[in-house]
Amino acid sequence: SARDLQVREVTVGLGPHKAKDFGTSLGPYLITPDELPYEDGRLRVATRAEVNGEGVAASDASEQHFSWPEIVAHAARDTRLRPGDVLGSGTLAGGCLLELGPLPAGDRPEGRWIEPGDVVALEADGVGRLQTPVE
Repeated sequence: SARDLQVREVTVGLGPHKAKDFGTSLGPYLITPDELPYEDGRLRVATRAEVNGEGVAASDASEQHFSWPEIVAHAARDTRLRPGDVLGSGTLAGGCLLELGPLPAGDRPEGRWIEPGDVVALEADGVGRLQTPVE
């Protein structure tokens, strides 16, 4: 990470920046952008998130704040993008448990967060499903 850029771009830990190059899951396969529907520079892809088979979030990638042309322009600023580079758009609307609140937890009124033994699944139409056990 370019720490000089990171300090300016990540003042609140959110928003467009180049500093987060970790904690990424890819798969079960990658596709090229021309294989997905676009409108006004935004993907038209329905997405879902589950924990232990229960839906916790659903969104459409078209709801993202920045368009892909804006994301690519930002990523290319002061650097060279190369074939094979992977660009991420960040968390989709309603896709963060910190925004959604804790998961239901039976008789625990405060709920719970993801714990070891849980299985998290992310799915996007036209892309596939990534299912990961939490250890």
